[in-house]
Amino acid sequence: MDAPLIEFQDVTKSFGPRMVLDRVNLRIHTGQVTTIIGLSGAGKSVLLKHIIGLLKPDSGRILFQGRPLDEMTGSERKSSLAQISYMFQDNALFDSLSVYDNIALPLRETTDLSRSEINRRVKARVEQMELADAVNKYPSELSGGMQKRAALARALVTDPRIVLFDEPTSGQDPIRKNAILGMIAQYQRRIGFTAILVSHEIPDVYFISNRILALYDRTVVFQGTPAELEDFDHPFLDDIIRSLEGLHRELTDPYARTRFAMAHRELEKRRTGKDIHVLPAENHHG
Repeated sequence: MDAPLIEFQDVTKSFGPRMVLDRVNLRIHTGQVTTIIGLSGAGKSVLLKHIIGLLKPDSGRILFQGRPLDEMTGSERKSSLAQISYMFQDNALFDSLSVYDNIALPLRETTDLSRSEINRRVKARVEQMELADAVNKYPSELSGGMQKRAALARALVTDPRIVLFDEPTSGQDPIRKNAILGMIAQYQRRIGFTAILVSHEIPDVYFISNRILALYDRTVVFQGTPAELEDFDHPFLDDIIRSLEGLHRELTDPYARTRFAMAHRELEKRRTGKDIHVLPAENHHG
């Protein structure tokens, strides 16, 4: 495999007396979908902020294409980080701007491109994302799925090498979650960008991921393929299963309860190699 596009070497970060990352080592490779999983509060967002340069480690190094960021000149570092785009959890579309203007915004704010070149690039992404009928509409006039596509078009309009997705399916119903994950996988294959997802949607997110990074107890305890995760025996998986069981007890919607029961069963089967029986939600099939 080629040298990593992004690499963390013993990255440590504390906020006051609280250590959030403890000697984190990870590798992200070009053209892959890498998903960072971990329980709530595990430090996933802090990890993400290091990748996009919003935070610097207290110790350790972050390498971009084999070069330490802290050894680059200011312009080199800016050029490297400019290759990264970010799709926010809540889309972060501006309600006062049309879809066209939302997508064009990064080009207008960060480049000196001519109006005609900006128009060409926006139209290319609009066509790619099948948003032609929505360009003159405002975000409030779009369905949730269309808003996600518009947000992805904006993230891609600068032709980034890397796109970060922070909890892209958070708060969505199961059908929409699958649609969003499918959209990310489809456009990642079509366009070829490197995707980094932060997610707790387990095991759904495994199906679009080439690599999984598991963040637990302030460090990365696993990195490998979803298939390799099946043979991973670690307290991390026990904690995930317990968190799913607790959430399952809190859920009242029959369909949601069934979905979480299925996820729990899948994880337990991966961990132990044994199938378990779960009680389905009453009077609900499928």
